[in-house]
Amino acid sequence: MWAERDAAVVWHGFTDMSAYLDHCPVVVERAEGHELIDTEGRRYLDAVSSLWVNTLGHRVPELDEALRDQLDRVAHSTLLGNGNRVVVELAEALAGVVPVVAPRFLFASDGASAVEMALKLAFQFWALQGVRGRTSYLAFGRAYHGDTVGALSLGADDGFGAALFDPLRFPVMRAPGYDEPACFEVACRMVDANAGRLAGVVVEPMVQGAAGMRVAGPDGFVALAEACRAADVLLIHDEVATGFGRTGTLFATEQCPRVRPDLLCLGKGITGGYLPLAVTVANGRIHDAFADAGQAFAHGHSYGGNALAAAVALRHLRLLDERDALANVVARSAQLAGLLTEHVSPHPGVGEVRITGLLCGVDVAPGTGRAVCDAAVAAGVLLRPIGDTVIIVPPLTITAAEIERIVDVLARAIRAELG
Repeated sequence: MWAERDAAVVWHGFTDMSAYLDHCPVVVERAEGHELIDTEGRRYLDAVSSLWVNTLGHRVPELDEALRDQLDRVAHSTLLGNGNRVVVELAEALAGVVPVVAPRFLFASDGASAVEMALKLAFQFWALQGVRGRTSYLAFGRAYHGDTVGALSLGADDGFGAALFDPLRFPVMRAPGYDEPACFEVACRMVDANAGRLAGVVVEPMVQGAAGMRVAGPDGFVALAEACRAADVLLIHDEVATGFGRTGTLFATEQCPRVRPDLLCLGKGITGGYLPLAVTVANGRIHDAFADAGQAFAHGHSYGGNALAAAVALRHLRLLDERDALANVVARSAQLAGLLTEHVSPHPGVGEVRITGLLCGVDVAPGTGRAVCDAAVAAGVLLRPIGDTVIIVPPLTITAAEIERIVDVLARAIRAELG
């Protein structure tokens, strides 16, 4: 009944509504720990972290308390020309951990908006200094940076409807994707050849998440950072998906020695999956260019720096350390990789398996990704495909027993659907 009521009034993004009910959608009523509970009382292990945002599970007592405490103060006040105590405290805490020199923080509500802010900051940074012609950006093949028009322009043409919106998108320079071994060599040459035209280079450190978990080693990112520094081109790291522990370090950038992006985009896991919040981190050089020119950044959102979200994000940041969540990510990642190698990879319908931290993609036979995930959901493990890549992104606090459950259900789903 609830699914039918849902379909009658709600329009779900990236969902073919004509087939919505065919896939037995889960209509969630409540949650406990790492499980979602639907309106019929059925339980599902949340193996996609409610689409990559949940980090410590649902109904975390400390985060619930932080939210309630902030409600007794103020839910929201504008950051346009004014401040808010808890937002200041969050920015101070983030300043001690982000891999950005002399960081300053601009707040928004979602990852795509954080990317949009980075694009506009880079553009206005050069304009303030009277530099002409630096209006282009370099991005990578298979990239995905969000669905707003600027972020969509950075994205590759091969997924998420980007090509459909070509008339709205601005052109970008495009290096190959991470599945091309020479992608960083090509990108570095492009930076050198086009330095006078580039406002910035935008890259997803270590993992291209929405590309199906395409991974690259740290050396390429080090080389790219050096090329940007030599050409005086701004380096923008999009860690919306990889930030806050997903790759086994607090930020994926930390795995790239000596790399310090000029701009860093964060979102998804920042509040542990509780409330929408995103942030664009700018280094001191960018901030000072605006201050020295006496110019405001021409951007700002009504709900940017929401106090409730900031309070939860602040407590969440501390809780990641208190619970030693990163150590669990490393241990569970190794366990997941081993179990997939033993129980999933040998099936003839399974292709490549890619994993970094607790970001994992399993390629299955063409045309079967949706069916495999539907079978897993029916067995009580919530999975979602990107094309024919089954995506596994469990909470950072997932247990060893729950990892075994995910792999067991996935293996059975693959055998059931692929024979």
